[in-house]
Amino acid sequence: MILICFGTRPEYLKVKPLFESFKRENIPFKTVFTGQHDTLLTEVSFDWRLHIKNDYQTENRLNSVFVSVMKQGEEAIRELNATYVLVQGDTTSGAAFAMAAYHMGVKIIHLEAGLRTYDRTNPYPEEVNRQIISRIADIHFCPTKKNEQNLIDEKTEGQIFITGNTALDNIRDILTSESNKVLITLHRRENHAIAHKWFNEIEKLAISNPHLEFILPIHPNPSINRFKEDLIKVKVIDPLPHNELVELLAESKLIITDSGGIQEEASFLRKRTIICRKTTERPESLGQSGFLCRTPEDLPDLFNSVINYEVNGYCPYGDGYSADKIVHIINKLNIC
Repeated sequence: MILICFGTRPEYLKVKPLFESFKRENIPFKTVFTGQHDTLLTEVSFDWRLHIKNDYQTENRLNSVFVSVMKQGEEAIRELNATYVLVQGDTTSGAAFAMAAYHMGVKIIHLEAGLRTYDRTNPYPEEVNRQIISRIADIHFCPTKKNEQNLIDEKTEGQIFITGNTALDNIRDILTSESNKVLITLHRRENHAIAHKWFNEIEKLAISNPHLEFILPIHPNPSINRFKEDLIKVKVIDPLPHNELVELLAESKLIITDSGGIQEEASFLRKRTIICRKTTERPESLGQSGFLCRTPEDLPDLFNSVINYEVNGYCPYGDGYSADKIVHIINKLNIC
């Protein structure tokens, strides 16, 4: 039985396509919700829930997540009789759950394996989390050939397969158009200290481009949310459910973001994307749909150079049928 672990909205969106595919092929599985994003509680069902606690003699939030998930994950793995644990991506809860499985001798499947920046502070702590999982995983499902090569170069143990990214399974039937809208998302931890600089440059772009509608679904993190009153020309709205965010993405003229998942979705939907980060673990679309903006000061010139850029039609992250590929591999390996 495969025990699928998720705890954040991005994790859930990327494991969700597996649920129907597993059911259709009668692959036995159960789910564990780590509780890292507790707003998901009203939206999803699961077989077991963990509780993130802050009483393990540490004031550090990430340490609390890691200790809570390791300690309680052991019980979930044992009680649900898991023979495989599947974790997605690079979250702290995913790394902790994988480590709990490793210590118990339970095999690990890593979904979205092999992404790398080789800069442990960008993104922090995700770059270290995914490298931890790679060292102990038995099966690696990689979105791209480059991800596979990263694991090969690292002499990673376990079986490696290229499947595309399951995030695209959710949007393969989305129709696109092009309006005057510019979608903005900004939330990454490494941008918190300079968020005011990003927003200042974006506000100036909104002022100098009155024919465009700049829209920011504001992230609830206080380090980001506290700047919403400084934005006048930028339209600040509440966070959107994923289906509404994708609809906005599909009709936007340009995206300004520091999100990883949006880079993949934007590439699939052929949308110009400015990536507000020093580096990215998704370099495959750079120069096609994605353009790296390392500092806020670089944003105005880059914006003007790409606003009318013709996006290449090829998406390197998959074709929207990754879950089916994964099911085929699992059946072929006969692991259940």
